[in-house]
Amino acid sequence: MERKKLSKLLLISFIIGVLYLVYSASYWSGTGAGLDSAEQVGAGIATVLVMPHLICTVIAVIFNGLGLFMRKRGFALAGAILYTVAMVLFPIYFMFVIIEMILSYIGYAKMKKE
Repeated sequence: MERKKLSKLLLISFIIGVLYLVYSASYWSGTGAGLDSAEQVGAGIATVLVMPHLICTVIAVIFNGLGLFMRKRGFALAGAILYTVAMVLFPIYFMFVIIEMILSYIGYAKMKKE
């Protein structure tokens, strides 16, 4: 019985993705504390603008994890594509998902076809 190894590239991508989500949750959960009404409106608008990016990133991390632990190429590719979509949805934050995106595409390409 042959044991398949986990993809190191997908693992690194998954870990960075989870760390980014933890950072985002802590950053965006504290945006409205101690602000006056105009600042709260601005913080609310910023949160609404970044939310599609964060939702897409959450789904990308889930698919990345499924591809990693289930060793399924389709899930790895879906995660890589979702990282790309997350980058397009909020280009200002590209630096937070570009490494995960690149590692996921390379990890997908190196996985064996079944």
